[in-house]
Parts: sequence; structure tokens; C-alpha cells
Amino acid sequence: MRSHEKRVNVCPRTQGKYLVSVVLTAVFAIASLFGTLLFSADAVADAAESQAVAQVGNATYASVQEAIGHTSMKNATVTLLTDVAESVTITPLKGIRNVTFDLNGHVLQADGSAVITVPANMQLTITGPGTVAGGTQPAVDCRGALHVKSGTFTSDATLMRFAETDGTSAQGSFSDGTFIAPTLFNLLDDAKNLGYVTVRGGEYRGMIPAGLNTLALLSGSFSDSSNLAPYLADSLGLIPDGTSGDGTGDGMFHIGDLAISSKQASVELDPVDGLQRLSADDLLKLTETQLNGIADYLLVVDSDQLQALNDQIDSAIQAVEKRKAFEAVSQNITITAVRNGADDVIDANSSRGAGPQLRTSDHDGISAQVTVTIKAVAEPEEPEEPGKPSNPEKPEKPEMPRSGSAVQALAIISLLLVIASAICAYATTHLRSSRLHN
Repeated sequence: MRSHEKRVNVCPRTQGKYLVSVVLTAVFAIASLFGTLLFSADAVADAAESQAVAQVGNATYASVQEAIGHTSMKNATVTLLTDVAESVTITPLKGIRNVTFDLNGHVLQADGSAVITVPANMQLTITGPGTVAGGTQPAVDCRGALHVKSGTFTSDATLMRFAETDGTSAQGSFSDGTFIAPTLFNLLDDAKNLGYVTVRGGEYRGMIPAGLNTLALLSGSFSDSSNLAPYLADSLGLIPDGTSGDGTGDGMFHIGDLAISSKQASVELDPVDGLQRLSADDLLKLTETQLNGIADYLLVVDSDQLQALNDQIDSAIQAVEKRKAFEAVSQNITITAVRNGADDVIDANSSRGAGPQLRTSDHDGISAQVTVTIKAVAEPEEPEEPGKPSNPEKPEKPEMPRSGSAVQALAIISLLLVIASAICAYATTHLRSSRLHN
């Protein structure tokens, strides 16, 4: 009886301990599960952050295209966070038309098509240091508006392609940056025209095709000048072979104000050395005058002034031939830059066409002036006649030192003979007297 009671009293204690153990195990399990969940959430967040390639505001995204889709009126700047290979199209949320892309020092590389495509009615601005690398694809295909303020753009084919169609017209504006490709600008396949593209700065290493009639070059440096002249503004020209800081030529052609330079702005002709009439080309070579190295513009010499110079040359030639004096004379000649069009005058002495079209009518630097001076010629002296003394006005009296000495000698001899005769006569007389006395 007692033993039964004892067993009955022990069971509640055992059950209490068991319940405590179960509760503790449950709490530990819940805590472990909660910690695992927290760790997993942090790991997922860290993984998501490590995979972010672009940012809009404070939000990061795993692709540039996704970031573009989350731009807003409040924040329309997409910032590149790492180097990435992705071809993107500027398609923001509805109502957004302007997007800014900050390269942020990273590389955006093509993945199957043009690196960046700008659809019609969209505007993209590219800023910041960094690179848009097209590889075998273009760096940009544009049907809308593109503004490049900085960055490096490369391609193994055509760098930038634009399209003006019946319904849309592309626009491009380049203020700075480096652009490297075999062909820098060209049309998209379905384009009728390029659109309106303006270059206001930057360095361009590649060729620009001819015939892009809506391309305008206002500033910048170019490695290939073969087709550039038609795209230059009227008051601008190309300055070849710029000099870098170490004094070596950089091989680039730099756009600058139109200027005509003459290395010999003043030259002197000496009739004694021989003269001949000068053509316009002769004058340009003589004065070493050139126009900023532009291929399709000409330097034209004022034909009336050149004719006046040649008239003076003829007079100097005749004076030398006729042995007459010629007074020194100077002639100023104006040299002007004119457009080398099919209907323009291309020879200073030609009357073909309606006359030269000035490259720009209100630019002070489109003409230069040189001065050609013909030296004076003095009238030569009359040649001396043969046989005449050198100074006929004052003939010198001939000296006769030998004739004078001979006269003196004869006089002395005559005197001696007279004395001798007198002595002989005296002696003879004296002898006769002595004989008579004897």
C-alpha cells in the first residue's frame, strides 16, 4: 500500500521535468530557425547587392535595362556601378522622354547588337568618364536625340548610326569625348538622311564618309581630313599637324578660325638678277601663302593688282634692256579664300562663271595682303672710248726727264769745246809772237 502511494507521488515530478525539456527544445529550435532565417535574408541581400550593375537614385538593379525601366521624372539618371556586357534600349516608364546615362568610370560592352539604342522621340545624355565598347557592333544606334558630353566610344565597324525617315529625324550633339572607329558616323539601314548631327568638341580617330549633308563640324580634332571640308562652318578651317607639349606633331587636324597665312608677306625683286611676269601660282609660291590646309577651298589673287605688278615688271625689264634708270616701286596684292565649287572662278585671270563666292562675307580673316617691291635701277655710265686718257678734261703733261738731261749734256760739251778752242787760239797766238821776237 505504501509502495503504491510512493509511485503515485513520483510521477508528477517526472512529468514536470519532461515538459520543461520539451519546452526548452522547442525554444531552441525556434531560435535556431529564426537565426537561420535572419542569416539567409542577410545573405540574399548581400548577394543581391553584389549583383547590382546599375543604380537609379538609392535603388540598385541587376541589369542596366532594368534600371532604365525604373527612371522617373524625379530621378532619370542611370549610373553604371561595374563593367558589364549588355545591349540596352532607352525605354523608360511611360511619360519619361529624357534619360541621362552616367558611365561612372566603367565599361558598357555590346552583347549581340548596338550597345545603346535610342528610339524615336527619346533623348539620351551620356556623361562621366568611362567606355562604350561596340566591338563588332556600333556603340550607338540613334533615331531620337543623343547628347554626348564625355566618355570614350569604340567600335570595329561604324561607331554611331543615325536615321532620318519620313516620320522621325535623329539628332546628335557632341561636346567632348574620344571616338575611335574605322567609320565614325553613318546612316542606319532604312534612313533617308543622317538627321542633324553637330560636333562641338572632342577627339575623332577615324573616317567620316562624304555626303552626310546634315553633319556640321564646329570644333574638335580629327585624324582623317579627307572628307571634312564640306562639313565645316563657313568661318572655320582645318589647322594640320598640331604640336603637342613635347614639340612633336600629333598627326591630328584641328578645327579653328579660318586664316590665310603668308610666310613672306613682303618680298623684293631685283631687276639686275632677272625678272619675269608672275602668275597667281607664282605669287603664292613666292610669298608662301596658304589657307589652313583645306582641300576644297582656293586662294585667289586680285587680278587687277597682279596685272599692275606685271606692268611694273615689264617696265623694269625694258629699263634694263635699254640701259635706262628705273625707280623702285611697290605693289600691294590681296589674296582671298573662295569656295571651290563647280561654278566658281578657280583662276585669278579667268572670266568663267559668275564670279567667286566668298567663303563667308563677314569674316575678317578670309583675306590677306602681301607686298612686292621691285628695286631701283641706276642709269649706267657711258663707256670710255679706246685710246683716250682716263681723264680727258685734265690731260697730264708728259714728263721728259731724259730729253732735258741730253740738252744739258750737249750744252756742257759745247761750252767745253768753246773753251778748248779759245785755249788753242791763245796758245797759237802766243807761239807766233815768240817766233817773231826771236
